[in-house]
Amino acid sequence: MKKVKILFYIYQMGAGGAARTLLNIINNLDRSKFIPVLVTLNFDGSYEKEVKEDVVFIKLPTKRLSKSIFQLSKIIRDEQIDIVFSTIPRVNTIAIVANKLSFSKAKNVIREADNLGGTWKTNLQLLGFGLVYKLSSQIVSLSEGVKDNLIKRYKIKPKDIEVIYNPVDVESITEKISSGRMNPEDENLFDTTDKIIITAGRLVEQKDQKTLLSAFAKVNQEIPSRLIILGEGPLEDKLKQQAKELNVFERVHFIGFKNNPYIYFQNADLFVLSSIHEGFSHVIAEALATGTPVVSTDCLSGPSEVLNKGEYGDLCEVGNIEEMAEKMTGVLSLEENNLEKRIAMGYTRAQHFDAKKIVKEYESIFLNSAVK
Repeated sequence: MKKVKILFYIYQMGAGGAARTLLNIINNLDRSKFIPVLVTLNFDGSYEKEVKEDVVFIKLPTKRLSKSIFQLSKIIRDEQIDIVFSTIPRVNTIAIVANKLSFSKAKNVIREADNLGGTWKTNLQLLGFGLVYKLSSQIVSLSEGVKDNLIKRYKIKPKDIEVIYNPVDVESITEKISSGRMNPEDENLFDTTDKIIITAGRLVEQKDQKTLLSAFAKVNQEIPSRLIILGEGPLEDKLKQQAKELNVFERVHFIGFKNNPYIYFQNADLFVLSSIHEGFSHVIAEALATGTPVVSTDCLSGPSEVLNKGEYGDLCEVGNIEEMAEKMTGVLSLEENNLEKRIAMGYTRAQHFDAKKIVKEYESIFLNSAVK
């Protein structure tokens, strides 16, 4: 059987969840059936070095999506691509247009990763994306909540949407924990009798670390704790100022982006996600895979699905400082046997999203789309 050649198109192989998802799919694809080709804009991404060596990796000579259309179109044609896979609305739109201009037989499979919408301007834009999305062969939603949003705001028919959860490479996470180590300057942060609370994500409004800092200040009054924040972003200075105003600056540590965050997760007592909205929330599934208990906001729409409505981790209302602090304190106060039970349940839940299982679902989509 002829192998299916798949072009994976993304803005950059950076530090975000979309890049991590593509990395997990690409690296776990069955090479007896598929040939992966990765195309990005002209950026250096932190996940590039983790892409398997047999992947054809093409970096376009532009940093602007709008200027990549004809270059991408030529690659689709010259490489005789069968499937063009992309994620994120603007990237999806460019991928679909480029494919149409290639005049090839390639099919578009697009992935929607977040619950977007709200203002009339954004909602109108999403309707426009929906019109373009309808030109694709298959639309993949990474959660049931995102599927509902596609139906409501993009006006996509339910039958055209397939829900596939994000792949979590449990094997890779386990290997990185066993073979990796923290940066030496970070090790002393964990050398303490204080409880360690950790979070990871871009320092932006969506992730709402502002609420987390306020909740942490309350937790620290009852249980001596440290908050470790992995990630970078434009709000770092504001968040540091907030920590000073809350009198917890000495207990809050901004340590930036880490290529191997899993060893940090594993050495923490609790992982907290404070987001306002998420598509799936890859990071809490990864935290469960490291054996770390999770507290998350019950935001639209991923956390509740990952944690199965609170069965595998605590959920709290978005922006509710008091409830978040209460949930955090509850986990940090668990007796040893209850804590061990919770950790075991969380690890079992992470297996539901194991990359080898999830990638098989993607492979089925790719094969079906190739013969449409």
